[in-house]
Parts: sequence; C-alpha cells; structure tokens
Amino acid sequence: MSDEITLEERKVIYRARRGLKEIDVYFDPYVKNYYLKADAHERGLFAELVEQEDPDLLDWFMEVSEPPRPELRALIQKLKNYVHGA
Repeated sequence: MSDEITLEERKVIYRARRGLKEIDVYFDPYVKNYYLKADAHERGLFAELVEQEDPDLLDWFMEVSEPPRPELRALIQKLKNYVHGA
C-alpha cells in the first residue's frame, strides 16, 4: 500500500463524515482503522455506501429495510461487527 492517499480516497473519507451520530459511530472507526487497508472491491463498496442518503443509511443500519444489493448489506454487517463485535 502506498503512503499517498488518492484524490478519490480523500473524497470518500470526506463524504463519510456525516455529522449524524447514528451513522458516524460506524463510519468513523472504519475510515480510521480499515478503509485504506481494504482491498479495492471493499473500498468501492464503501464509496458506494457513503453516496447514499442518510435516511436510507439509517434504515439499513437499523435493519428497518435492506440495501438494494447484498454486497452493501454484507459491508454494513461488517461495519457493525467492527463496532459491536462479531
């Protein structure tokens, strides 16, 4: 892994800062500890996740509804496991 952060990675990191505690509790630890170490596929999924609207993200994290793709659901579960344990 290069020490240089790409412009795209910077955009994703910036976009992950929501200012909504219920989402930041999951996004912040992931960005700080895992995002830059993740493989390209997972970074792409996270980039897709952070582009979603806050109400949708809240519903998905609170399991009120499901994301449109199973890969996003799996990533959300991974983020929840990082915070709450497996």
